[in-house]
Formats: sequence, C-alpha cells, structure tokens
Amino acid sequence: MEWVEVTGSTVEIAVEAALEELGIDSVENAEVEVLQEAAAGFLGMGRRSAIVKVVRAPSRSKRRRSGSSGQPQQQKQNQQRKRQQKKGGTQAAKSGQRSQRRSAQQDGKGRSMENGQAGNKTERPEPAPIEEQAKVATAFLDGLLDAFGLEGEITSRIEDDVLYLDVVGDQTEALVGAKGAAMYSVLELTRTTVQRKTFGAPRMRIDIAGYGARRREALTIYTQRLAEQVVAERGEVMLEPMNAADRKVVHDAAGEIDGVRTHSEGEDPRRAVVISPVDDETG
Repeated sequence: MEWVEVTGSTVEIAVEAALEELGIDSVENAEVEVLQEAAAGFLGMGRRSAIVKVVRAPSRSKRRRSGSSGQPQQQKQNQQRKRQQKKGGTQAAKSGQRSQRRSAQQDGKGRSMENGQAGNKTERPEPAPIEEQAKVATAFLDGLLDAFGLEGEITSRIEDDVLYLDVVGDQTEALVGAKGAAMYSVLELTRTTVQRKTFGAPRMRIDIAGYGARRREALTIYTQRLAEQVVAERGEVMLEPMNAADRKVVHDAAGEIDGVRTHSEGEDPRRAVVISPVDDETG
C-alpha cells in the first residue's frame, strides 16, 4: 500500500502536501494518521511542526467487492424513515427546551422587576491593594521561569504607585528577545494575569537580566549626543520608532539639556521622538 510521511507547519498543510505527493485529488480517497500535532510554542521557544502519515485508500471497486453487495430497497427505505422520525423528535425536543428557557428568562425578569432590580448591572469588585498585586505578578513570573526550565530570581518594589519587577539570572536572557520584544511581551502577560486575578493592575515596569537598565543608559547617552548635535547645527532630528517606555527615557534625557525640546510624532507602533531647537516653531 502506497503511503508517505510529511511534516508541515499545521496538520492541514502537511495533509495537503502528502495528497499532492501521492497524486490524490481528495482526502476522501486517503487514510490520514496524525503522528504529531503542531505547537506554536511561546516567545519563539517550544515550537514544533505537525507530522502526518497519509495512505492511499483502496479503490471503490475493491471496497465493494470486499463488502456487502448492497441492501434491499425496502431496508433502505425503513432506515430512512427511522432517521426522519428521530430527526423530528430531536427538533421537537429542542423546541420544547427553547420554550422552557424563554419562560424561565421571562419569569426571572418579572422577579427582577418586582424587586426593583431591573436593568442593574453587577458591580465590579474593588481592585486589590498594590501589595497583593505585586505578589500575584511575582508568582506568575516565578511560574514562567519554571515552565521554561530557567533559573532566576524575581524581586519587586513599589515606588510612587508604580510596580517595578526585576528578573535576574544568567539564563533569563532568553526572555529578553531582540530589542526587548520578548521582555515587553512578558510584561503584557504579567499585567493581564494581575488584572484577571485582582480586578485591576497598577502601572508596571519590568527589567529582565538587566536589559532594561542597560537600554535606558544607552538611550540616555545617545539622546545627549543627538541633543548636542541639534544645538550646534540648529536642525531637528527624528529618532527611530520606539515603544512608550523608551520614548519616555528620550524625553527625560533631552529635558536635562538646555536649548532643545522634544515631541512625539506618528501612531504606535511607528511613533517616534523628534528633538528640536527651542526656537524651532515646527511641531
């Protein structure tokens, strides 16, 4: 029996490639066995492809010879009649269930009107204190490190109602990514977890393997050099698009230098900082 084993990014793509290789025009003419499901992974890690085994099915003529010669016409009609009766009973049951649900809903609305509660929405619980939110965030990050088999330590601190999270350890570099992209994804996941478990989330900052501190220092030095250039040449400079955290570093660094001012242009994720002389009327 002719068969192939094919790998693809998804089961559907792998099956389609296998059918093409076998010269089969429809999956109905093949037998498919999924040897491995595809997995997208997380932050680029743990990704795997789908693997399928596709066998050419026996021809219809062979299947007919190996099976029954066919059912009598009367038997087929009896089976069709039974299916119709079963279908009708199912539809009637569903109709009865819908009627019961409507009655229950109407009855519930009536009781709400009697109690003077019609139209009122359930009040949202008050957000937990920021100290409790910090514990939830720390526990989530600790579980994330365990899930990836990474060794690291998580500390948190609260300053001016801002929750700062520090993840340190040589292996934690894996959660930083190019230009901190993975690190900011981890921050969003942490914020979402805190919101779901405590009904709110404070302003949060995260630093993994010291990347955030190094990034702020490098941006500060870079901004100072550009600001000096702007003062000397009396022309404005637009930096590359940055996220909100990096833009704040640039604004703060430029604010320490006389003779320049900053503003942002564009829409996220292409929003960028512009450094201009103070006597420049544009922007």
